[in-house]
Amino acid sequence: MKASDDILLLDAKDLEQGDRALTIGEIHLATTNAWDEIRSGTARGGKAVFSLSEEEFWSRPDFAPFKGDFADERLGWKLSSLYGINSTYGGVKVIGANAFNRRLGLPRSTSTFILFDKYTLRPIAILDETALSAERTGTYASIVAERCLRRRATVSVFLLGSGPVARSVIRSLTYSCQTRVEQIFIRSRRIENARALAIALSGETTIPLRCVEDNNAMRDCALVVTATNARGPVFGDEELAEDATTLHLGGDEAPADYLRRALRSGLVICDDLQTVSRRNSQSIALHFSRQGLSLEAVGPLIGIRSLCQMGDWSVDAEGPTCITCVGLPVLDLFVAQASYEKYCRAVGLDRNDACTV
Repeated sequence: MKASDDILLLDAKDLEQGDRALTIGEIHLATTNAWDEIRSGTARGGKAVFSLSEEEFWSRPDFAPFKGDFADERLGWKLSSLYGINSTYGGVKVIGANAFNRRLGLPRSTSTFILFDKYTLRPIAILDETALSAERTGTYASIVAERCLRRRATVSVFLLGSGPVARSVIRSLTYSCQTRVEQIFIRSRRIENARALAIALSGETTIPLRCVEDNNAMRDCALVVTATNARGPVFGDEELAEDATTLHLGGDEAPADYLRRALRSGLVICDDLQTVSRRNSQSIALHFSRQGLSLEAVGPLIGIRSLCQMGDWSVDAEGPTCITCVGLPVLDLFVAQASYEKYCRAVGLDRNDACTV
């Protein structure tokens, strides 16, 4: 930890040591509080993304030889800003991302969060939120499992992806509904990555983790979670159970025929319809924009719903349920707030002394 002009500078080591680290339960509590304030209108935020051209990246002579290795994976080369306000704080998360970073031994994305006092809007802390960003995304799996699968005694889950978000999905499901998940099938581009994830989490969960090389087991799964950086659909509609729930946390991962079926005979839900539409990087938004339409304009007219809205939409789920989450800025704010406040308690720092008001 470093202090500069009364601003706390907290790196990952500061936030992950012993009694300073947020538990998975505390992360869930923070996001639950966030949803309460989002739905009441107390908390709100926005997101801006600046995507860079892959052609520009691969034009670099030192990068060009590796282009073939990314034939099936998007670079996702972008600079994003997520900003929000709640009842106490304001915050801005800045994310720099490029899948090529992994070749350099770096995380695909790095998140830096600036926490502000709400009323003065003076910065009081800067946090490395890279790990916490993935953890907050994983809590979407808990929301979906609790709401959409409540009528089933036990379920099997199919997880596509093996990165930090996939890891968080497993941790979240372990926390929220471990006794109800019979098994989680994990599929990644490389089976060794799936196996490495299963081994890493073997001591944290009692849910059996099955690593697979195809989608054959998907038909028997009530919940399918996609958390990939794939360039196109990662499953076929015929591979799903008729009434399966799908949760999409990546990009363009769902096929058009599945989306048409869900729109026709099931439920289609976004964490926030407007944000998903304007980001236009995920399958449901692209499904409309490719037809010259807007999810934001058409969605409300055909019954597409938002997690931000009140109401128990899960009781209406008879056919397929397709849920797309782009990641709401307010969730990051509440998680950063919880992390900052826990750090202050752990080191005996009065939060009112952390900034000059």
